[in-house]
Amino acid sequence: MSSAIDSRIEAAKAAVLAETGRLHAEFGRTKAHLKYDGTRVTPVDIAISESIQAAITKQFPEDQFFSEELAVTDQPIPVTARYCWILDPIDGTNNYANGIIYVSISLALLENGVPVYGVIYDMARRVLVHGGPGRGLWDDGKPARVAPEAPHGHSLIGFHSPVEKGYAAEGKRIIENFKIRGLGSSALHLAYCAVGHLDGVVEHNNKLWDIAAAAAMIEEGGGTIDYLTPTPFPLKEFWLKSPRVQYLAGNAAMVAKLHEVLGR
Repeated sequence: MSSAIDSRIEAAKAAVLAETGRLHAEFGRTKAHLKYDGTRVTPVDIAISESIQAAITKQFPEDQFFSEELAVTDQPIPVTARYCWILDPIDGTNNYANGIIYVSISLALLENGVPVYGVIYDMARRVLVHGGPGRGLWDDGKPARVAPEAPHGHSLIGFHSPVEKGYAAEGKRIIENFKIRGLGSSALHLAYCAVGHLDGVVEHNNKLWDIAAAAAMIEEGGGTIDYLTPTPFPLKEFWLKSPRVQYLAGNAAMVAKLHEVLGR
């Protein structure tokens, strides 16, 4: 195992856990406002982003650090460092501002543009979910795996209604074939799939920072993620205006069934 990666994993867990007090203290109290792209942000998003970035860059100044809450740039930022970090300081900001508990802090470590470890704080359960290829997958300190069952009519699928109306028919087919859970946090959807709380995921609306941490977990848990849009990995550049990422996730049989149901 790489000591360079292991030291970064420990730093990632410590940096995320250090922000949980702030996250809980302001839950349902802070005010959200609209950003340039119509999504919401709170002062807590900014504070957590700045704090985690400071903690990581202090220990690993040679690494690049990217966050959903960076200032918007006109052009993408090239990924030039061997190690880079992708942070979503609050995934589920709408939930957070409105006092709905499905919220997460999601931090991913990438090596040469590929996710090698993810750390996600699940506010609803007050636990840390973390893992990556060859390093195990842990849910509240216990080893975890993707749900092994074959797909059926009562399989639980993490699914958020598509932003673009052109995908409404696909949404209808998912609802007709499975039980749906729309938690308001895409990072939790994919992490819950990786550790077996959900049977699968269909996402039409994600950005890189929504999935980078849990994308490091899914295969280690025995599952797979199939991208319906070009894969974002290995990451070559970071841009807040990057296109949406669409994907299917679950065990192999579930992903095959989701392809069949969606017709693509």
